[in-house]
Amino acid sequence: MPREKQGRNANGRSSIYYSEKEKTWHGWVTVGVKDNGKPDRRHVRGQTKTEVSEKVTKLEQERNEGRVRKAGQSWTVETWLKHWLENVVAPPVVTENAYSAYEVAVRVHLVPGLGAHRIDKLTPEHLEKLYRKIMRQRTKSGTTTKAATVHQVHRTIRAALNVAVRRKHLLANPALEAKAPKVDEIEVEPYAVEQVKKLLETAQKRRNSVRWAIALALGLRQGEALGLKWADIDFDMGTLVVRRSRLRPKWEHGCDPSGSCGKKFGGYCQQRVALRPETAGTKSSAGKRGIGLPDELVALLKRHLTEQEAERGRAADLWTETGYVFTTPTGQPLNPRCDYDEWKLLVKSAGVPDGRLHDARHTAATVLLLLGVPERTVMGIMGWSNTAMAARYQHITATIRRDVAQRVGELLWQSAERTGEDDNGDAVGTPPSVA
Repeated sequence: MPREKQGRNANGRSSIYYSEKEKTWHGWVTVGVKDNGKPDRRHVRGQTKTEVSEKVTKLEQERNEGRVRKAGQSWTVETWLKHWLENVVAPPVVTENAYSAYEVAVRVHLVPGLGAHRIDKLTPEHLEKLYRKIMRQRTKSGTTTKAATVHQVHRTIRAALNVAVRRKHLLANPALEAKAPKVDEIEVEPYAVEQVKKLLETAQKRRNSVRWAIALALGLRQGEALGLKWADIDFDMGTLVVRRSRLRPKWEHGCDPSGSCGKKFGGYCQQRVALRPETAGTKSSAGKRGIGLPDELVALLKRHLTEQEAERGRAADLWTETGYVFTTPTGQPLNPRCDYDEWKLLVKSAGVPDGRLHDARHTAATVLLLLGVPERTVMGIMGWSNTAMAARYQHITATIRRDVAQRVGELLWQSAERTGEDDNGDAVGTPPSVA
């Protein structure tokens, strides 16, 4: 094989040469700049000059199209996901609730299931196999894992790897090709008017009764209702402003990391330390909104304020002034979990069908839409960021469906029965009954 020497190429240009010692052709292509500022030169080799030339040309094409993986650390699924959580999407980049959902998906499912894979070797088949495995798992209650859980896992890995692609650590995102199990949309039947009345009447016998009036009449999300402060309510104007959302508390031991207090969970430690703030901003910019209050609701809020002042007097030195509308008997903000348990007790006591706390929001949205309130106005009241949410929340109950059917029957048959004529002016008999 003839020896081929080549002078130094200009910076950034590719080079091909033959190594007499190795009896091999080599090629070098500059594809970018490393983190330290030096040129990022990629190496290829082959037995013939033609073979190496083709490899160099391919690498140059990939460089020009932006498809060359960035040099540096070889990320595994575990190392990338932890980096993504700690440095890319940590609050305030996303909300505390969104971050919590990401963190659970990573810690519980993705790292144990796929953590050792290199991200550039991960395939859609790896992901789909994990999804099927999660679907077969059973929860502590004995039920199988819901498809919604798998979709959260899918959304998490897809979002994390999208960032890896944009930063050139990965050429393509395998999660875009992976198929997650289908999530069946659950048709929620909002509470009927009589059921809402039962809920409100039963709530009058319990603490913080106006909490449920606000949920059913205004459709505030749980966090929005629990995050309300008296400063957000204008009794003279009859309005309230949604400014924040209450977060579910998260604690760690304050005694020492080993938990020398003897309590298993940090929340029970006498010296517990909060890991997240009490409140955060609303779910979206549209969530920060002003809402007009019915006169009846204003009266209920005034009565609630009087009751809270009486509780403040009874608590004396034990009272902590927080300014929240809904508090514990000693003035502390309500825990969302306790609020949920109270809703379940209320539903049971009222004798209405069991439902999620969020179903109260569905009920309020449906009532507004069926009353003919303009969609833009409903969006403002509900805090929706786009009009597509209207279709998602507008559920038609069985009672309303029956009412529509009756009106159609009156229009098609009773009108003809009254005139006694058909469309041609000929007499007609009694119309047949409609099942």
